[in-house]
Amino acid sequence: MIELTDDGLRLPRISPSGWMPWIAYARRFDSTASAARVGILMINLGADETLTRRAIDELPWQVSLAFLPGSPDLPRWLREAREHGHEAYLMLPMDEPGGLAERGLRPIEASLDATENVARLRSAMARGAGYSGFVMASAVPAWQAEPALRPLLKELGDRGLGLIEINPSAGTSTAQRLTEELGVGYARTGDVLDYKLSDGGLLANLERLDSWTSEPVPNQPPRHRFGVVQPDGESIDAIAAWERGRPKEPAAAFVPIIGHFECREACMAHLRIQPAQLKP
Repeated sequence: MIELTDDGLRLPRISPSGWMPWIAYARRFDSTASAARVGILMINLGADETLTRRAIDELPWQVSLAFLPGSPDLPRWLREAREHGHEAYLMLPMDEPGGLAERGLRPIEASLDATENVARLRSAMARGAGYSGFVMASAVPAWQAEPALRPLLKELGDRGLGLIEINPSAGTSTAQRLTEELGVGYARTGDVLDYKLSDGGLLANLERLDSWTSEPVPNQPPRHRFGVVQPDGESIDAIAAWERGRPKEPAAAFVPIIGHFECREACMAHLRIQPAQLKP
């Protein structure tokens, strides 16, 4: 699932047998457990050696990890994350006020032409291997414009990568609509679990998320929802404590983010091998 380009980049690709990276590198879990599902994604890993090491070593395997593609030693972090059972993603390096600067990477910018942005996306892709897709965390309005997003999402789809969107707005986003059209595996959340002003902090937010997901609703399918958290020592401690305190047979299964992905008709049409974890 690696393509070596003429300019020396090692890029992910769909294998000749049809395996896509977003499925092949996803973390397998017991799909016969509760249909209600809760999940956690820790984002922006890789800049701090100590926190990245703690996240990989101490967080439950069900927590998926997203790394900054400009991180030093990114291939090592991706390899070790997977060795510890974590599903791995890369952050989409987008130009955003107040966003984290990426070392040695030119950010994707909404004002640039499609050819240049795809080249910048490929540069980020080539930084490592073994990841399932990208996390899009930009709140800049320009990134809800179809001309900026379409070529990027087409590149992800053509290479068999998934997209996670962090977007608290209501309704169908541009990215969500395009992933349905282009056949890209997609997951979305607006839950920022370590929001500093929330009552009770991260642990209380985790418990609220778990409680909401676990609650059955008459005549409705089981709920599934995941939240995101920044790398922080207190956050790592809180997630570990929350996971230890859950009942042995919880109402909602704690699963990696693959268990929260949507795969609509165009996406399903791309698949030759469909694991039981995927939800139409």
